[in-house]
Amino acid sequence: MTSIVAPSDRGAVGDERDRSSTFGAELRAGRMVWWREMLHFLRDPARTAVSLFQPLIFLFILGVGLSRLYAQAGADPGAGADYLVFLFPGVLVMAAQVPAVSVGASIVWDRQSGFLREMLVAPVRRSTLLIGKCLGGATVATCTGTVVLLCCGLVGVPYRFGLSLLLLAELGLASLVMTALGALVAVTIRRIQTFNIVLGVLMTPLLFLSGAVFPVAAMPTWMVPVALVNPLTYTIDAMRRTIAHYTEDGVALADPVAWGTWHPPVLLELGLAVGFSVVLLALAARRFARID
Repeated sequence: MTSIVAPSDRGAVGDERDRSSTFGAELRAGRMVWWREMLHFLRDPARTAVSLFQPLIFLFILGVGLSRLYAQAGADPGAGADYLVFLFPGVLVMAAQVPAVSVGASIVWDRQSGFLREMLVAPVRRSTLLIGKCLGGATVATCTGTVVLLCCGLVGVPYRFGLSLLLLAELGLASLVMTALGALVAVTIRRIQTFNIVLGVLMTPLLFLSGAVFPVAAMPTWMVPVALVNPLTYTIDAMRRTIAHYTEDGVALADPVAWGTWHPPVLLELGLAVGFSVVLLALAARRFARID
């Protein structure tokens, strides 16, 4: 039996096919931009090694020195080991910081060299290109931080598959936050020199006001509100609480982040980090759409 399709039905079918084709084109474009960032990562292992130099020194030299200082000053002989475990999530984020914000630098370089103009003439949404670039940067940053994650046993964090998987996911979320922030700065600034200065001034306080080195409860009173609006505060705190959950002896790493006397659950902390990422990406995409 031959089926007869009404003209209105034909139009609906055509619109559905057009939407499907458009979605496929957007997906392919985003995937290609993501893969471009991965290729840069795979073809330049020296850059990854150099970016890991500082966090590893921070963990195994400064961290060990501070842990021994804590052990000497504290009555608990295990205080030093506890501090190394406490410091570990902050060093993970530190290892992901450089490759994450380098996405912003690549946007500025592409803009100066004219390559960005060639990308913008593609028949896809500009937001797709930006999101693909940010996801690529977050993936590269997570892969870089994984090298430090493999050293967890050296600082007293147990090697457990579930723990490593959760820490990897939380590290990926922290990487996305930093990548989106770098992209937002990059689409606002035209010169690479200005970008480096602004991001350097911005990222250092962002890291140290996240409780990466010392707990939020130990900060001066005026710093606490700043730390509580810092998205990295919640990702680092979620990592610490995840490690504490999997630690057999129940090491008390530090008091969790508190809103007054209430401690937000880990899922809420991760949800806040996701919300920060979405807002930063939306602002960056809106500004990116206006680039000439």
